[in-house]
Amino acid sequence: MRRGGRVSDTSTTDGLAWATQRGMGALAEKMGIEFTEFSVQRSVGTMPVEGNTQPVGLVHGGAYVVLGESLGSMAANLHAGPGKLAVGVDINATHTRSATSGVVTGVCTPIHLGRSITVHEIVVSDDQGRRCSTIRITNMIKELPA
Repeated sequence: MRRGGRVSDTSTTDGLAWATQRGMGALAEKMGIEFTEFSVQRSVGTMPVEGNTQPVGLVHGGAYVVLGESLGSMAANLHAGPGKLAVGVDINATHTRSATSGVVTGVCTPIHLGRSITVHEIVVSDDQGRRCSTIRITNMIKELPA
């Protein structure tokens, strides 16, 4: 369901198929990030703690940010639609808890979906559902380079 070339809404199945076909990029794949739900209104991804820790065994703060940016940028690109490219222009994160085992889950929801700018919030939680990090990303939508 498109309006003006942008995805106004799409089913999770269609969005997940789109994200899988597009790919997440080498870094996200190397970190074990997997998308489990994907639409313009809500995207969910997981990342294993193992392999994404700092020397003391806590999830590296940058790993939380990679999960958040992967979800937020991909969601912005789904919203942007064909012939457009969403690129990150600002990201910030506040880490409030450290996961030490299992899997963390990021849930991405839009704050603003415009024609030229999107803003998403990503909440990353541990296996017990406790918030570990809150990430906000702003993406600029531009024409896809030739």
